[in-house]
Amino acid sequence: MNTPAPTELRYHRERRELTVSWGSERHVLGAEFLRVHSPSAEVQGHGGEGGTLPTGKSDVAITAIEPVGNYAVKIIFSDGHASGLYSWDWLQSLCARRDILWQEYLDKVHRLPPAVPNAAPASVGHYTPPK
Repeated sequence: MNTPAPTELRYHRERRELTVSWGSERHVLGAEFLRVHSPSAEVQGHGGEGGTLPTGKSDVAITAIEPVGNYAVKIIFSDGHASGLYSWDWLQSLCARRDILWQEYLDKVHRLPPAVPNAAPASVGHYTPPK
């Protein structure tokens, strides 16, 4: 695809939502949704290998949006995540499939084993490096 640049990207800080517009077509994507669907290698994986499933991102916000040439933006999040370029093709795909992608994400999170509250970190025995 060669999706044209959006006619407008507007971040609503209070609602933590990004409105993406192509002419009169408007889509609203939450910061959490954008964060967990980052096109970064961390989230998507390297060379077809699965990436990580970001969780606990309900309070994440967008702190900056930087243009990258005429084809993408770099979104910087409040949790420090700043890798991955949101190309116009990627953004359009997220907009078109938002509800499906969000439900798939929620299903994956639901299948995770429950966290162990207040679990003590594993201890490491004493290590003496070789001389």
